[in-house]
Amino acid sequence: MFEYLKSKNLIKNSLEEEKLVKFLNLLKEWNKKFNLTSIKEDRDIEIKHFEDSLRGAEFFEKGKSVVEIGSGGGFPSIPLMIVREDLNFTLVESVGKKCEFLKFVINELNLNAKVLNKRAEDLGKDKFFRESFDYVTARAVASLNTLCEYTLPLIKIGGKFIAYKSPNAELANARNAIFLLGGKLESEHTYELSCGEGERVIYVIEKVKNTPPAYPRGNGKERSKPL
Repeated sequence: MFEYLKSKNLIKNSLEEEKLVKFLNLLKEWNKKFNLTSIKEDRDIEIKHFEDSLRGAEFFEKGKSVVEIGSGGGFPSIPLMIVREDLNFTLVESVGKKCEFLKFVINELNLNAKVLNKRAEDLGKDKFFRESFDYVTARAVASLNTLCEYTLPLIKIGGKFIAYKSPNAELANARNAIFLLGGKLESEHTYELSCGEGERVIYVIEKVKNTPPAYPRGNGKERSKPL
């Protein structure tokens, strides 16, 4: 199983493979109860979820704290935790049932993480969490300019936002938000998923100065009136 992950050296041993198999089965089982993903076939889950998530593993420094915004079904966080046991994850998800699933998977797979049933804009205003993480990551949550307002307030100066996106014009639209919120684009990495399943890009955005206290704005303004 997972021939595509193995061919790209994204998994290293049988224990990682065993945990990914278990996660895949749990994802399909819970998906019958409520919608976690529209992708249901094993091959598609391997490529579109697992491979895509694991392509970002190299961008996290060893032993760092990571907060994921809009965890949903656990991508990219759970595959990353399986291959990067050194990272300490906090998963942020606003939907209670999805939080139940994430907590169950973390317990079943003995992963190093906690789950918060909160909204990102509320977390960013909380002094306990604000500018307290080494890394923040997100995948398929919102446009990049909106995501920056959700994520950059949570990162320490010197920390980084690892953003999983599809290649399009989002970066051009997000440059103002990145600057206003204290970030700087460090690099971008484009790659092709296996079997012609599409091109993807990871943006690495460094936090170079404090985010102004006015952000995140809250009350849905991050989406309705993006920076």
